[in-house]
Amino acid sequence: MKAIVYTHYGPPDVLELKEIAKPVPKDNEVLIRVYATTVTAADGMVRRGEPLWGRIIIGLRKPRKKLLGLELAGEIESVGKDVKRFRKGDQVFGFTGFGVGAYAQYTCMPEKGSLVTKPANMTYEEAAAAVDGASTALFFLRDKAHIQSGQQVLINGASGSIGTFAVQLAKYFGAEVTGVCSATNVAMVKSLGADQVIDYTQEDFTQRVETYDIIFDTVGKTSFSRCKGSLKQNGCYLPTIGLINYLLMLWTSIMGGKKVISGMSIEKTEALIFLKGLIEVGKIKPVIDRHYPLEQIAEAHRYVDTGHKKGNVVITLA
Repeated sequence: MKAIVYTHYGPPDVLELKEIAKPVPKDNEVLIRVYATTVTAADGMVRRGEPLWGRIIIGLRKPRKKLLGLELAGEIESVGKDVKRFRKGDQVFGFTGFGVGAYAQYTCMPEKGSLVTKPANMTYEEAAAAVDGASTALFFLRDKAHIQSGQQVLINGASGSIGTFAVQLAKYFGAEVTGVCSATNVAMVKSLGADQVIDYTQEDFTQRVETYDIIFDTVGKTSFSRCKGSLKQNGCYLPTIGLINYLLMLWTSIMGGKKVISGMSIEKTEALIFLKGLIEVGKIKPVIDRHYPLEQIAEAHRYVDTGHKKGNVVITLA
């Protein structure tokens, strides 16, 4: 089968298209024919071997696993003898997590992995784009911040993969939403339901008089110290990245008042089931910036590395 392989860390050029052996599912696994995957900022970080402390997991000198790819949509081609949840022919979408491997024509996933049948009203490309960004936004807003109707919520990085879903989910939960993005994306973020949009190239939201119950930084471009003055008395700051934020989370949980709340969601099955329901009734949708074939995945990585993608970048496999 065709797959994108990398054997050392570095720029997009380390990604090579190769023929490798088709995997065989274990007794508790399903074999998925992958029709679509994505290139995320996280894929780029793993490709570069960043952050350095993360190499404890992914490999100190070179990657332990030679395939990338976190999100996928496809069709189950075969199942292991112990599998009960799925059967051959099921159309699915899911998150490979530490298993990675979606940059290939076929991959295996555990039956109990983050995998569910895909929304009936979505293409494979759309479904692949509605996995990690959507589930991460849901995890932070619903599960960590316990978002409530009527709250004031600011989404920094509102035009990215997590941000575009965060705007839609915050509106679904009844919040008043302010999005922060560049001028070129203001109209798009408004179209997703944002009540207000701030162009960060023209205005610093931390200098405004408005305060918020939740500030969700989806791109790691702010800090708790900068945002603290923009939080309401019991407001929370949600960062998606940064080791220092875990230390701040512990400190603010002791001090009370304004808090830093962070975490990591690896098991996404329940979230995907919930999101599938919202997608099928038209409450949320993915934003897709660009499509690339598998053969042009290095070019897709170069584009994502610029930090200016809108929503998601999708890879299609013939």
